[in-house]
Amino acid sequence: MIPTRAAIADGNGGFSVSEISVGDPGPGEVLVEIKAAGICHTDHASLSWKRPLVMGHEGAGIVRSVGPDVGSVASGDRVVLNWAIPCGHCISCRRGDEVLCETSRPAHVMERSAGHARPEGTLWRGVPIDRSFNLGTLCGWALVRQEAVTRLPDGVPWASACIVGCGVMTGFGSAVNIARVQPGDLVVVIGCGGVGLNVIQGARICGAGRIVAVDTVPAALERAREFGATDVVLARRDDGNLDAASAEVRRLLGGRGADHAFEATAIPALAFAPLGMIRDGGMALQVSGINDAVSVEMPRFMWNKTYVTPLYGGCRPSRDFPRIFAHYLAGELRLDELVSRTYALDELGAAFGDMLAGRIAKGVVIP
Repeated sequence: MIPTRAAIADGNGGFSVSEISVGDPGPGEVLVEIKAAGICHTDHASLSWKRPLVMGHEGAGIVRSVGPDVGSVASGDRVVLNWAIPCGHCISCRRGDEVLCETSRPAHVMERSAGHARPEGTLWRGVPIDRSFNLGTLCGWALVRQEAVTRLPDGVPWASACIVGCGVMTGFGSAVNIARVQPGDLVVVIGCGGVGLNVIQGARICGAGRIVAVDTVPAALERAREFGATDVVLARRDDGNLDAASAEVRRLLGGRGADHAFEATAIPALAFAPLGMIRDGGMALQVSGINDAVSVEMPRFMWNKTYVTPLYGGCRPSRDFPRIFAHYLAGELRLDELVSRTYALDELGAAFGDMLAGRIAKGVVIP
């Protein structure tokens, strides 16, 4: 067993940095030395998932050893981790919807469902402990299934690579894989944090004609322009359903709604706000993973509007991660600029504070 320090969620809203022990990889498993781990709102939510967990679900590092039956990577490979781990055999995986795998059930991470990593591979205080999303990247070493790793090309810094495993993929994939933005399309993005900025990048790479960024923070709108927004709307905090912002969006777009509007705020009250910003027959996408109970007036769906809550941007790691890194290496997609600050593991509390206060686009922990 390898001793290493890790961030441990207590399941009741708190966490500590403690020592865990990580075993050798078993069949189909890979031992990864974590070089960088991104943090996001889901990591903060995992503090209250009713059981102790090794925290973290965005990570990149070096393969140090592999178990039997592992042929996809080898010791010494640079890799990025993927939290929606496909089994490759269920109906969803066979039809290309790997993100909806029926075995590992990535959308049901709060449950002790089938497909979890071998628990005895990681010990805390001498007993097995689960890893968040079967990864647990906020530590020095991670024991994961081989389906969770994708080779990382040279030339991509660790801090920039690790954030692709969630926020970048969610935003980029929602525009590219789910909305399938076409050249000339009109796009609106509500919320210009880490996910929203990558929706903007995905739409720009697809050739969108106009990209309108909506936020209540002027600095966030400035960042949005840097990442590809053509227009910005400063929304009022007291604009409940963003009705005033929607009117301004339509004015900017010549009186019509957008073809696609994305919500990336994680604010429950804004879950249906994109419906007010799209044309008849347009698509509204709620990409921030809101789980709260919310209500909406049905006329907002009129007429022939589509409302989608995509999971993880429809991620297929073998297809999407190489594509994202190719765009980065070609200078077409920004990753380095998304990382506002790096933190030591002992600074995780400060990292959460900066994230929740909106002081950073993306924080990365260097274990």
